[in-house]
Amino acid sequence: MGLLIQPPRRESADGPPARKTTLVRVSERTIGLLHPGEMGAAVGRCLRDRGHVVLWASSGRGSATAARAAAAGLIDAGTVTEIAFRCDVIVSVCPPHAALEVAREVAGAGFGGLYVDANAISPATVREVAAIVADGGAGCVDGGIIGTPPVAPGFIRLYLSGPRAGQVRQLFDATPVDARVVDHGGLSGAAQDGAAQDKAGADADAGADAGARIGAASAVKMAYASWTKGSAALLLAARVLARAQGVENVLVAEWGLSQPGLEERSARAAGSAASKGWRWVAEMAEIAATMGAAGLPEGFHQAAAEIYRRAPHDAEVGLDAVLDALSGDKGVPER
Repeated sequence: MGLLIQPPRRESADGPPARKTTLVRVSERTIGLLHPGEMGAAVGRCLRDRGHVVLWASSGRGSATAARAAAAGLIDAGTVTEIAFRCDVIVSVCPPHAALEVAREVAGAGFGGLYVDANAISPATVREVAAIVADGGAGCVDGGIIGTPPVAPGFIRLYLSGPRAGQVRQLFDATPVDARVVDHGGLSGAAQDGAAQDKAGADADAGADAGARIGAASAVKMAYASWTKGSAALLLAARVLARAQGVENVLVAEWGLSQPGLEERSARAAGSAASKGWRWVAEMAEIAATMGAAGLPEGFHQAAAEIYRRAPHDAEVGLDAVLDALSGDKGVPER
């Protein structure tokens, strides 16, 4: 079991004086989770089941968030300021549009530990996050989550990059979250076996440069979601186009002949757009910016952002309501 350095704690307004730097075993970490949405709560449960103490902040959060946190066994610290004082590590899992705001709040609270940004944001944005928390005295690890809760072995990969990525990978050892360090040559950590994995862990403990590039994990997330969520938006647009032209039934029949499964996938895409599209608008914008930074067209995902922006943000609506909302239900104009 590796040892990690716990940074000096600042003095809380109501708490004990700052503590001296100590060595703390990986199994004894106190981790803050901001915030326990569906994915965040699932990740928090994995950390808690691993033996870590996992805190969340109820201030400003709703009853649904509180229920998820309670079900995951998370401990309410009340405020972000209290989490910053009590925790060694803070993991941010929030909607992409809130990533910078959460980082500023943590930095403003004087957090001096290790900040893990596991949000669906561009490499440029996560580097901005890293600069924000560094100004507050914290280190940063870039994270990108691929998969869906509930968490079971093989369902979720957490890609990590940054000089201290190996330390974060260790937090998830023996959990259903498959944490993988992205280094300059590919992967290390859980993606390796035997001696290679042991060496990666030893290098991480020694402060080696494995995974040193902040932004690499987010780049994996951006590239992956550019297809999964981008193609779902395109599929919805294709079906809406056919409906607007009065040929939806013909298109669906053709899908059945030459592209079996697309009708069902389009229905699933509509359900996802209704239940989660509100948070994918910003994610598509982050992907568009990532494409632009690489010299690629940004328009694909700017259009996908507009599709998710138009979707009715109501998980109870059906396929027809989603398709009508995307087109504005205008039909084909008279000529």
